[in-house]
Amino acid sequence: MKEKINLYLDDLRDVPEGFILARTVEEAIYYLENYKVEILSLDHDLGEDEKGNLLPTGYDLVKYMCKNGLRADKIYIHTYNPIGRDNMWQTLIGAQRRGFIDIDIEIYNRPVVPNKYTER
Repeated sequence: MKEKINLYLDDLRDVPEGFILARTVEEAIYYLENYKVEILSLDHDLGEDEKGNLLPTGYDLVKYMCKNGLRADKIYIHTYNPIGRDNMWQTLIGAQRRGFIDIDIEIYNRPVVPNKYTER
């Protein structure tokens, strides 16, 4: 039986209490494949590499989850990017309707906790 966790995908925000932080899509995939994720909270924009290229986004993770049947019991979208938010929301709802992801996954188009940044 897999250990239960809550997962927070974000490159800048503070990780909320009770969550494990993934700063990249690759880290998030590792947790989704190896743990039972109860709550997944998604950011869209995850920064750039050292050459200035955009890194894979929360939307890329959503597409990977839908393609590979990965799940979290509840998915919250906490990004401030309105287009990214809509893309993730519409893809998740559509995939659920079409049977690519489980129908019992709860999907919320809002944060699970307030977004917080510590000054750096």
